[in-house]
Amino acid sequence: MLMKTRTLGKNQLTVSALGLGCMGLSYGYGPATEKEQAIAVIQKAVEHGVTLFDTAEAYGPFTNEELVGEALAPYRERVVIATKFGFDITPDGQRRSGLNSRPEHIKQVAEASLKRLKTDVIDLLYQHRVDPAVPIEDVAGAVKDLIKAGKVKHFGLSEAGATTIRRAHAIQSITAVQSEYSIWTRDPEPEVLPTCEELGVGFVPWSPLGQGFLTGKIDASTKFESTDFRAAFPRFTEEARNANLAVVDLLKQIAQRKKATPAQIALAWLLAQKPWIVPIPGTTKIHRLEENIGSTSVELTSKDIEEINTAASKIPIHGERLPEQILRMSYR
Repeated sequence: MLMKTRTLGKNQLTVSALGLGCMGLSYGYGPATEKEQAIAVIQKAVEHGVTLFDTAEAYGPFTNEELVGEALAPYRERVVIATKFGFDITPDGQRRSGLNSRPEHIKQVAEASLKRLKTDVIDLLYQHRVDPAVPIEDVAGAVKDLIKAGKVKHFGLSEAGATTIRRAHAIQSITAVQSEYSIWTRDPEPEVLPTCEELGVGFVPWSPLGQGFLTGKIDASTKFESTDFRAAFPRFTEEARNANLAVVDLLKQIAQRKKATPAQIALAWLLAQKPWIVPIPGTTKIHRLEENIGSTSVELTSKDIEEINTAASKIPIHGERLPEQILRMSYR
């Protein structure tokens, strides 16, 4: 199957229609995947035509960037690597509380990320979360300096609000905005997506499968390890999961008709929203990777989309998508 491509915004960053979110291979969803298996997943994605790989210094910290750098080194010319700065992490990997997007810190992080990623240029550098202590113009200016120096190619923002996107874009054009977006998390629709469309900015949905919930493999009885952040997410309490299975049931109905899986329908729904949307589902398993890639061949008609949207609008989603302290960092 030939992987289709999409272009992120007016800055013409062409990538595969589906990227790979690499965080879960080493952070966030319980114990890290064994290194050989994690590298195998990333390299199999390349073989299948995936060209956009997403990581961040905060994932670990550092271990995910190191993994991605090692796995993609043989294919560097064929792929686009996206990483992120913005949390207050010391050079030895100690997490301080809060954010840090001071220009001098951004430049230090970029240098360290280049080394971990085994590359001389970062294709897409996102601010991970908007730092209220640093004007976004200063942040955009720091990335602009890195672009002028040839160390970064494209600038992005993650979980930013519409006004911040406009202000940053006025200083250094933004190639992509990344936020959580899926059939059960529609937050970007009222303001962020229209702003991206107006400015010619691409959009990269993270967690397009709802942290795995939309695959249909999680139910009210699922147990999460203490190192799995879903154990503390309001939307993943037993009560919320039980109530939210209605969304999965909807996806299953459509999947049966389309001879697809619920995950494929969830991803195909996102791909059908706009031609400049590139979801980045993550997985630790090659067969799931291949299932996700299969979504690019699922055709949803406008009638299908209307049916899904009408049915979804009648399903109340239980629980916030993130814990309150993390949610407060979004849409600034």
